Order: sequence, then C-alpha cells, then structure tokens
Amino acid sequence: QVQLVESGGGLVQAGGSLRLSCAASRSIFSGNAMGWYRQAPGKQRVFVAAISSGGSNTNYAVSVKGRFTISRDNAKNTVYLQMNSLKPEDTADYYCYSGPTILPTTRGYWGQGTQVTVSP
Repeated sequence: QVQLVESGGGLVQAGGSLRLSCAASRSIFSGNAMGWYRQAPGKQRVFVAAISSGGSNTNYAVSVKGRFTISRDNAKNTVYLQMNSLKPEDTADYYCYSGPTILPTTRGYWGQGTQVTVSP
C-alpha cells in the first residue's frame, strides 16, 4: 500500500516556525529518497528539499536554503521539514515526496498535501 500522510501545516506569522511531518508506508520509505514540494495558489508545484535514503545527502531549493531543514527518522518511516524564518512567499500547499532521487523530479509518489499560510 502506497501512503504518504502529511501533517503540521497551519497559519503562522512571518518570522515564525513550523515543522511538517510525513508518515510513509514502509514500502515506499525504505530505500527511497524523501522530500518536500510546494505549490502556491496559481503556480506550479516546485521542489523544496529532499534527503537521501540513508540521510547523508540533502538538497534544497535556493529560496529555502538556510531557513529550512529536512530530516528523516528511518525507524518511524517519517520525514520532517523544519521551517524557520518563514516568509509570506512560503505560503503554499506542501507535498511529501518519495522517489528515486534528491534532485527535482516528476517521478515518484506524492501525498495529499498540507497547507501552510504565512501572514505578513
């Protein structure tokens, strides 16, 4: 069964923090890169961050580097996105990803999304 369930979204003021979580079914967590993409209203979904299956390699979009941190707990089949210093332009639906690469891609699995709203 393929399942990615995101949580942790919400409303936060600019400068604040949120931590997103994504619980994945074991079949698509083990051995796969995990990551996060986001889609702002009226825009295409874009890459945010990803982490390799063992956790040793990460990749970030330029727009979030230094503010967001991705991590994974392989014992819990869960990936996290710690988001600090949030800006209104971070407002989007955030989607968990599982797939073969930490590079931006269209191949893989995505969850249903969790909404993040950053107020000015």
